[in-house]
Amino acid sequence: MPTATNGAISLYYDRAGEGNERAAPVVFVTEAGLGGWLWGWQHAALAGPHEVVVWDLRGTGRSDAPDGPYSLETLVGDLEAVLVDCGFRNAHLVGCGLGGAIALQAARTSSRVRTLTLFGTAARGEAFDLEPLYASPDDRDALDESLAAGLSADFLESQPDVREGIVDWRADGDADYAEFEAQTAALEGFDATDWLVEVTQPTRVIHGEADELVPASAGQDLANGLPRGEFVGLEDAGHLCFIERSRTVNDLLLGFLENRTDDE
Repeated sequence: MPTATNGAISLYYDRAGEGNERAAPVVFVTEAGLGGWLWGWQHAALAGPHEVVVWDLRGTGRSDAPDGPYSLETLVGDLEAVLVDCGFRNAHLVGCGLGGAIALQAARTSSRVRTLTLFGTAARGEAFDLEPLYASPDDRDALDESLAAGLSADFLESQPDVREGIVDWRADGDADYAEFEAQTAALEGFDATDWLVEVTQPTRVIHGEADELVPASAGQDLANGLPRGEFVGLEDAGHLCFIERSRTVNDLLLGFLENRTDDE
């Protein structure tokens, strides 16, 4: 089981795909409380053209769960530890929600970030309301009901098998409430508005326009504040738009990354 360490904390990650010498790897950063299952649709699409890594935030899945609260700087340090352990000189980061904030902060402080793709992300912590997405991994009914906070009703009604599969994955890999609280504490006081101009990497902000947890307008403001930011709205999609619009999102990701090589 591959793990990186940040101090005494062990961080589990999964590494797949060989990529090629010109294509930088892709590292996915999960939403608060959610396991690596979250990126299954993108993992399958990108592993091959790129080497891909999905890791569990501290407090989630097979990573250690020290007492919280966790700071954003600590979580960025965990990401840096994963990049170093993988030997990545630079990587494309893909994050959602809290994971997007981690990726954004990493782009400011680390030399290892090539590009950013951010889902359901805002420049201010006060724009995030992630509590409705949480449910105990021991309560399957609550896990199922809470999906309505992240996915559209049309998707949930039309994809019962996928819905059941997501509940299975959540029961196996999501965080308990204490760890969810420890992770979301990293967003308290988060405000990137004054330093967005320092994030010069190409950034695509993709946002479900029906996102109930982070307003799409906050994603638009984030993109507008970035020197190389671009906003893409997905009509009628929720916070986890990359699940319900996986084909569209995968095409967007592959198109965004295909011409950004290591020797660019």
